[in-house]
Amino acid sequence: MRKISFFSFITCLILVGSGNTVYSQDKFYMSNRSETIFSGSTVTFNGADVNTNLRFTTFFHTSQLFHFDVAKFMGLYTGIGIRNIGLITDDVYQNVGFLDVTSSHLDYNKDAKIKRRSYTLGVPFALKLGSMGKKIYFYGGGEYEWTFHYKQKLFIDGEKFKYSEWVSDRVTEFLPSVFAGVQLPKGFNIKFKYYLDNFLNPNFTGVDFGENVDYSTFGKTNIFYVSLSFSPGG
Repeated sequence: MRKISFFSFITCLILVGSGNTVYSQDKFYMSNRSETIFSGSTVTFNGADVNTNLRFTTFFHTSQLFHFDVAKFMGLYTGIGIRNIGLITDDVYQNVGFLDVTSSHLDYNKDAKIKRRSYTLGVPFALKLGSMGKKIYFYGGGEYEWTFHYKQKLFIDGEKFKYSEWVSDRVTEFLPSVFAGVQLPKGFNIKFKYYLDNFLNPNFTGVDFGENVDYSTFGKTNIFYVSLSFSPGG
């Protein structure tokens, strides 16, 4: 039922954006926005902190936003967007999420890096405060994103192993988040975003890269990021 409602809302947004809608340019307008994302994460495994790396991505992030300015100093926006989010754990093999890794394991003390990411389809809603005419304002709001394509990569001893799947059980299906930012002169935009739920699905059990895993052993897998974008249309 949640999927049906979510896709129905997205369909309505697409129809509005592509149809012959009559609107006042002063009050209702559309803008496109892409993002360069610098993301971090908080990850714990078996009660211990896991080392994580900064994640830098430029592809593929795009949004179609629908603005409604209710006054000279206040407005709203919603829209639809696709985004590439994830986390990077970089620690010794026994601390990156595998079960049953004892001191006798061949890779026990080796450095292992795992990159996990998912493409998401999201719908934001935000309040804007500032100069609507000049398109210079502060904004804040929330977003709900559906994780529709997952990929993970393991790097160890110079080798790379990877796996991907559509609508994966490894990640939380719908991710809520909150964000705040500022739209600067000439269309420059800075935003901070924090995901309220764990990126990895704590109910997942299975096999990753030949090792048994139980994602409930992760205490936290929260993502946050700062993004830079250019959106001259607002």
